[in-house]
Amino acid sequence: IITGSTGIGKSFIATAIGHQACALNYRVMYVHSTKLFAKMKIAKADGSYLKELAKIERQHLLLIDDFGLQPLDAQCRSALLEIIEARHGKSSTIITSQVPVNMWHEIIGEQTIADAILDRIVHDSHRIEMKGESLRKKRLPKNEEKIDLENLKN
Repeated sequence: IITGSTGIGKSFIATAIGHQACALNYRVMYVHSTKLFAKMKIAKADGSYLKELAKIERQHLLLIDDFGLQPLDAQCRSALLEIIEARHGKSSTIITSQVPVNMWHEIIGEQTIADAILDRIVHDSHRIEMKGESLRKKRLPKNEEKIDLENLKN
């Protein structure tokens, strides 16, 4: 689990690990959390849910990026539980989030399912909490001036 504020490098670290795993011939899947849940909802509707779940389960490493940007509905909670259960104890999952882990219960919602998911994710995990300024703020393009937005006139 990699947590920290926006732009601090969580996704960079996670994808660097994923890239190295690929170089070592491991099967790796990167997916943004909102796309993962949208994909699972579509798969549920079109009958390909079990196939999609099996594809995720086969990966040696699953990278779920930006978890917790929005609360999970019942379908997303169910999909997340099934994904985590299918992978628990068998393969690795990296989750990045701007939201501290102690707030994930609120994001997941329904207490019993949140407990089941977090019990499997949190207790067996290595956690990295990144601190500092956004790396994006530090990256101004060459020859670009800083603009003082407060002193701009309309």
